[in-house]
Amino acid sequence: MKRLPITAVLAVFFGWLLLGVSARQAALFLVGIGLGAVLAGQRFGFTTGWRMLIEEKDASGVFGQLLLLALAAAMAMPLLGHFPELTAALGPPSISLLVGAFVFGLCMQIADGCGSGTLYKAGMGIPMNTAILPLFAIGSFLGSLHLGWWLDLGNTAPVGLVTEWGWAAALGATLAALAAVALGVAWYARRASAALGRAPRPLFVRKWLIGAVLLAAFATLNLVIAGQPWGVVYGFGLWAAKAANATGAADLANNWFWSQPGNAARLHETVLLDVTSITNIGILGGALWIAANKPAAGKPLTGTQWVVALVAGLVLGYSSRLAFGCNVGAMFSGISTGSIHGWIWVPLAFMGTIFGLRIRRHFGF
Repeated sequence: MKRLPITAVLAVFFGWLLLGVSARQAALFLVGIGLGAVLAGQRFGFTTGWRMLIEEKDASGVFGQLLLLALAAAMAMPLLGHFPELTAALGPPSISLLVGAFVFGLCMQIADGCGSGTLYKAGMGIPMNTAILPLFAIGSFLGSLHLGWWLDLGNTAPVGLVTEWGWAAALGATLAALAAVALGVAWYARRASAALGRAPRPLFVRKWLIGAVLLAAFATLNLVIAGQPWGVVYGFGLWAAKAANATGAADLANNWFWSQPGNAARLHETVLLDVTSITNIGILGGALWIAANKPAAGKPLTGTQWVVALVAGLVLGYSSRLAFGCNVGAMFSGISTGSIHGWIWVPLAFMGTIFGLRIRRHFGF
């Protein structure tokens, strides 16, 4: 499909949202388009960046992500401090978080995408990610059904650094921690490259830097307009939950997660009123618009690879709900808005990634 008809469809949908839903939702749709265009245009993949570091000793992708976190925190934390109506991406430290983050990191390498990666690659028409997207949604819904049980295994109250310390101290601590991680990553990449007898790769690469700046800007707009940080996986789970509720496939009235007032209300509203869903739709549209000029073709898969990838996609969705988000909702939005659970998520997901890459190699992805 050419860009002109895609642009026309996106413009019509924007106008319908503006006139028939709300100006806020229309604005969030534009933010989603921007996020999708940046993710697809710069191929800014959280999953890819981690894989580059481990397999190629190339730290440029991780450095792009660290810059993204620093820029987003520098914009989000002062806003959270001055405007209490804005909310941080808080999640409770828990057994659920530990298990979910590890499994998510493992599965995202097999499925070749986290929440945002699956979304923008599906928008670009890559067959594997397109097939995984509905399974991701089903898995996220199944995770929501069991989340109460997982939390009963052990959890503590969420901790937000902006609330506990004030925005200035929270930002200073976050930037210091990110700088420490950057030094550690640079040291590892340099030492590992030397051990392999080759020159270290550049730490700063144009596409990652541009992607970081633009994503931080759009994520800040999302925070201001929506009143909450950028998220992805809640929308997936909501889509599957609405389908299950409408068909009577599941009784959600007494479920711990879906009986909470906010979640229960969204089950009975149009999906277009959900801020996460509308940005997800925008991401699909933005990635589709980019793909019109940059067609993306996935690697052909064997039957076994298809089965492994689809199972990984289902588990990816399930674990994302247990972990209170993916690389976006837990890591990016969690850390940039001062949630301790984001810092817990990262090392567990990274350990999972190491095992996921071994499985990925075993099946020849």
